[in-house]
Amino acid sequence: MDATGGPGLDEAMIGLLHPGDMGSMVGARLREAGHPVGWASDGRSPATKERAEEGGLADLGTVADLVAASDVVLSICPPHAALDVARQVATGGYDGVFVDANAVAPTTARGIGDVVTAAGATYVDGGIVGSPPVEADTTRLYLSGPHADAVAALFADTVVEAVVVDDRIGSASAVKMTYAAWTKGTQAMLLAIDAVARHEGVDAVLRREWARSLPDLDERVTRATAAADRKGWRWVGEMEEIAKTFGAAGAPSGFHEAAAEVYRRGSHTDNDD
Repeated sequence: MDATGGPGLDEAMIGLLHPGDMGSMVGARLREAGHPVGWASDGRSPATKERAEEGGLADLGTVADLVAASDVVLSICPPHAALDVARQVATGGYDGVFVDANAVAPTTARGIGDVVTAAGATYVDGGIVGSPPVEADTTRLYLSGPHADAVAALFADTVVEAVVVDDRIGSASAVKMTYAAWTKGTQAMLLAIDAVARHEGVDAVLRREWARSLPDLDERVTRATAAADRKGWRWVGEMEEIAKTFGAAGAPSGFHEAAAEVYRRGSHTDNDD
């Protein structure tokens, strides 16, 4: 504990669950800043192992062994798995700092907090905006909760910009949800529009009209298609969490329920996380 009663993390061992495209790069940046970072290879794919090795992450074998060795556990996983990951960590009575940095609704974030704090852990809510961190000004990690400052300090010497929102659990997740509601939500709408135009046989005409009156849309559809081909399977759960966020706020949730279906119909199940 530090002088303020919060967790002291200057020499913390960080356990990363699980190093996908984003998580592996976040872990690599932390390691380059001098923090020991571990992961658990048990049950993970060869592609995940390759990413972890490229990032210089230490393999501790099983999740149980990783959790036992870690002062901080950082969860960066597909949103549909976030609660299960928290439960897995809590099973062993983890009493370190648990940071959930997944794309989940504030209500889900608070539920995750209830799970890990019941086991004895300190909980920090997080949400990542941007691309996997390679250079400065590309990736923000929003954090909230009473101990968010201590986690933010871990990223001081990295290209990841850690932003403390406030001391309320759920605020960081709310930032992520409302941000992605626009970026990935409108992307799904464009994909649906393009599919309907192709079904009706007017896609070429529509593209010509876009070129005249909305010249950025053709390129946006191309980028959206490529991105959804790679990661749409992961965004199904994210859209469902955004719909939950809207519903809890009394706003229409149907926009993002439909977006989830767009990504579901085009998703691939051969993900490597």
